Amino acid sequence: MKTYLGIDLGGTNIVAGMMDSDYKLLGKFHLPTEGTRGFEAVVASMAEAAAGVLKVVGVAKNEVDCIGLGVPSSINPETRRMVYANNLGWKNADVISEFKKHWDLPVYIANDADCAVLGETVAGAAKNYQSALLVTLGTGVGGGLVIGGKLFLGGDGFSIEPGHGLLVEDGFPCTCGRRGCIESYASVTALIRQSVDMMMVDRHSLMWKECGGDLNRVNGRTAFDAAKKGDAAGQAVVDQYIKYLGDGIASLVTVYRPNAVLIGGGVSNEGEYLLKPLREHVHRTYFAHETLPAPALLKAELGNDAGVIGAAALGLQE
Repeated sequence: MKTYLGIDLGGTNIVAGMMDSDYKLLGKFHLPTEGTRGFEAVVASMAEAAAGVLKVVGVAKNEVDCIGLGVPSSINPETRRMVYANNLGWKNADVISEFKKHWDLPVYIANDADCAVLGETVAGAAKNYQSALLVTLGTGVGGGLVIGGKLFLGGDGFSIEPGHGLLVEDGFPCTCGRRGCIESYASVTALIRQSVDMMMVDRHSLMWKECGGDLNRVNGRTAFDAAKKGDAAGQAVVDQYIKYLGDGIASLVTVYRPNAVLIGGGVSNEGEYLLKPLREHVHRTYFAHETLPAPALLKAELGNDAGVIGAAALGLQE
């Protein structure tokens, strides 16, 4: 049996997973990242996590076909080095060479968001679609794109950034240094800001009760929870948030024309309360929606496993 090993490198944890040729995840192993230890130490822990999952699954090292690494950085398509991982402080990092000091196997590497959309395409919500766009809603807005069953990394190979298209001219500052990006309006961070702004206008909103009267406890669920209980202010926040998100996705659909759009991240757990109106908004606002087919708009299925499965599947993209 051929097996494929994937490693998802995060700022907090390293997760190694083993996958078979049917894209089934056989087992996982976790270690803390502890990035302050430095580059060599973290890569050594990645190799240790890979050895750990072999023990969990009961697979010998010589049964592993290849290893894929999902990392929080764009990848230089020529050198295969990480361009910049801000949460680790790594620039131009040659992770493959360092990793191969521990594992003498074919090693592949990709951005973690690209691994996630690949995982969802081979084993998750988009497995029945040839092309899929993943939009993840968290502290920021990330994602990736698969076209024809293959990762689309842009014309120059440095990957796409779905969260950093312009949504509002001269809008709110974005973490990237620009103003008005999709991320500035559709991330959980933005949703929290929108909720707080509305709460300051409506002191009687149920959102105050949802957060115990403490603005520091407002989160991505606050407005949704209040809206579900009939709170007009909470519903207004939800409606505006969905419009921002829907406008951003409609523009991405217009440009890339995916068969499916997948929504991931914490906000996606709102399910159809989010997805139904979002789907309706996207389907009536993308270019030529009256004549061109609409993409499916679905919740991503695999959660944190998407990145591990996608990393493991990188070798199968070659």
